[in-house]
Amino acid sequence: MKKVLVINPGSASTKIAYFEDKEEILNTNVYHDSEDLEKFPTIADQYDYRLTFIKDYLDKENIELTDIDAVVGRGGSLPPVDAGGYLVNDEMTDWLVNKTDVHHASNLGALLARGFKEFSHDECIAMIYDPITVDQFHDLSRISGLKGVNRRSIGHMLNMRAIAMKTAEDTGKIYEESNLIVAHLGSGSSISAHQKGRMIDLSIDDEGPFSVERTGSLCLKEFIPFCYQMTEKEVIEWTRKKGGMISYLGTNSGIEVENRIDQGDDEARLVFEAMAYQVSKGIGELATVLCGRVDNIVITGGLAYSDRLVDWIKERVSFIAPVSCIPGEFEMEALRNGALRVLSGEEEAKEFSI
Repeated sequence: MKKVLVINPGSASTKIAYFEDKEEILNTNVYHDSEDLEKFPTIADQYDYRLTFIKDYLDKENIELTDIDAVVGRGGSLPPVDAGGYLVNDEMTDWLVNKTDVHHASNLGALLARGFKEFSHDECIAMIYDPITVDQFHDLSRISGLKGVNRRSIGHMLNMRAIAMKTAEDTGKIYEESNLIVAHLGSGSSISAHQKGRMIDLSIDDEGPFSVERTGSLCLKEFIPFCYQMTEKEVIEWTRKKGGMISYLGTNSGIEVENRIDQGDDEARLVFEAMAYQVSKGIGELATVLCGRVDNIVITGGLAYSDRLVDWIKERVSFIAPVSCIPGEFEMEALRNGALRVLSGEEEAKEFSI
């Protein structure tokens, strides 16, 4: 029996789970006081605080840390890497603390995995799996349309690859022999094309469909003058936190929008259906990347709980391939599965190196 601790840091909380093989013993989200977090100048400075906070919680839950075989953290903003598992080493932690240009709470995943490894036995491994910068693009995918500005592979990699593998398994196929399109819909959205086990292209949240809080792609002719009225910080805030659905309807709650539609709000219906319309366009674009040879289309993420939104998308894209829906996210299970594959020898963990 292999014992795995999973750590997935968020901006105001940390998801933690403990498994014995695939049996879930503990899965929870511990919340941190915002006043405590505000004391730390950087994300990396939160390390000791979160380590102690999580350890105290696990001690109260009687989780025996000395018996753990693997600690796997959410992969943060590393340089582009191939998919799979990576052992946490000095070079990785140095990058996440001192060199990354994206300071996100997920950067703490590797640091905390390494910290908790110290509480266990010598054979325990600390690793990450499918970080947000997984890059399996081919050369055509990287061309943006402006020399010097390359398309970047970054998004909901962990959940999208996990959903793709699960879909292949559920349909009696092998992921490495399948062509799939996965649409992760949430506060930000990513749509990915999977060709024979590799995620060769993406429609990410700054160039694809608008989402709950993000604008997606915009008409440049209309948007460029708008930019000159704001600072760079304000532009980023409007496009990534105040854009999309919330800019039209004043809410980031899909449930509230659905209630408004049920009450006859025509504007709410128009905007929500427009989101489905743009997601459908994104799926259609990626179908051409796979030359139309698509085995399955899968819709996942928080917004996939909306039958109305999913049905609108299905109506437009079901001619391409069968469409299934797996709502929510499966990051904790995906991290666990990655660790178990490494522990069993089914998959070899890589050494991170720049």
